Amino acid sequence: MTPTPVVAAAIVDSLANPRHLLCAARAYPPELAGGFELPGGKIDEGEEPLDALAREIHEELGTRISIGPEVLTPEGEWWPIMQERRMGVWIAEVEQGAPEPAPRGSHSELRWVPLEELALLDWIGNDLLIALAVANRCARMRRIN
Repeated sequence: MTPTPVVAAAIVDSLANPRHLLCAARAYPPELAGGFELPGGKIDEGEEPLDALAREIHEELGTRISIGPEVLTPEGEWWPIMQERRMGVWIAEVEQGAPEPAPRGSHSELRWVPLEELALLDWIGNDLLIALAVANRCARMRRIN
């Protein structure tokens, strides 16, 4: 049986001029607590990935997002993560007029981190590689805009 795929949002301060990434520290399980990840979660059966992403961000952070470009592996696939799952990642920003993100149980802390300082955090699993790919994509977005 294939593990349920997951989705995550790389929430930046601005899709037009991204400089900071919202990094979320896990609250649990104990072996992952305090490690950083991108917020998101599992896709429910029959749910479209972007609908799952919007739902998960609302549940976990109490906000709404505007979704930008997808960030894929160099091979053009979703990212391999723990438990043999695959994770789709999209760059996003907090929707205008939506509440500021706040941890709601899954996370103990949210931190806006400059893109050039992402490697300084203690990331869970492959999430550092994903965060660095996001930072690279954001640098290209800034050059285009």
